[in-house]
Amino acid sequence: MIISIEYFYWLAGVLLMVTAGMIACDQNHPKRWSSSLFWALFAIVFLVGDRIPPFVVGAGVLVMALIAGFGGVGRGTHAELHVKAARASAGRLGHKLFLPALSIPLVTVIGSMLLKHTQIEGVPLLDPKNTTFVSLGLGCIVALILACLLTRDTPLQSLRESRRLTEALGWTMVLPQMLAMLGLLFNDAGVGSAVAHVATSYINMDFRLIAVMVYVLGMALFTVIMGNGFAAFPVMTGGVGVPVLVGVYDANPAVMAAIDMFSGYCGTLMTPMAANFNIVPVALLEIPDKYAVIKAQMPTALMMLVVNIVLLYLLM
Repeated sequence: MIISIEYFYWLAGVLLMVTAGMIACDQNHPKRWSSSLFWALFAIVFLVGDRIPPFVVGAGVLVMALIAGFGGVGRGTHAELHVKAARASAGRLGHKLFLPALSIPLVTVIGSMLLKHTQIEGVPLLDPKNTTFVSLGLGCIVALILACLLTRDTPLQSLRESRRLTEALGWTMVLPQMLAMLGLLFNDAGVGSAVAHVATSYINMDFRLIAVMVYVLGMALFTVIMGNGFAAFPVMTGGVGVPVLVGVYDANPAVMAAIDMFSGYCGTLMTPMAANFNIVPVALLEIPDKYAVIKAQMPTALMMLVVNIVLLYLLM
């Protein structure tokens, strides 16, 4: 292949390493060295994670967890554009400001749909196994170029902004990777079998409604724990969905799976573990209450869980 997904892993690693270096050089940073070490360790995973022993990667992740757990990931001070100057710049650019953002989905769609099977001298242009992600990466690069051209700023400023946003997100930036691994660990550890044992041993599944409630509410609960509905899905489906709802009550697997994933999304609305949905917006918008998004979403999530129980009971 000509453009591999690894190139974007390396690019992410370089950006994180630059961020670590900028923090290390910032003498006014309140947690200079611990923050720099945190982002440097994260950068190493992207740069050479597949070339070093898993034990070393695991040790690095534990060090990162300790740094974050003891409050070692801080945020420095950044020179921001004055409000009047920012408004003047926005007024000058007008709706052109949306071009870089819109270019990301546009390039992603073009790459995924039109360039998926493109080859040059028999070599695939884009990584065949990761066409969408590679296209997304290319879209981000195009957006960066457009942003620099529109604002007449330099790539160096984009590095400064990258550092500012990275520090604004803080340790929550690492959670998606951590939670993805947690799902694999739960699956390999046989958590689905354990859930099936507990559900059938301690809960009376002879009643159809009880079985439906356990499946729907259990999916939401495991999503709250894992922060990821896709990680929770095999646990609940393997533990309750297939053996009980399908095996005993002849549920339609398609209906069951669709409503179960919807229940998982309800759990996503209620957990800080889903950092990219619930914690990152708070950090970017600098909302004082870090659980403000969750509190606003929880009534809707609880209401939809009740609706899901009714739907699954009637339609399965």
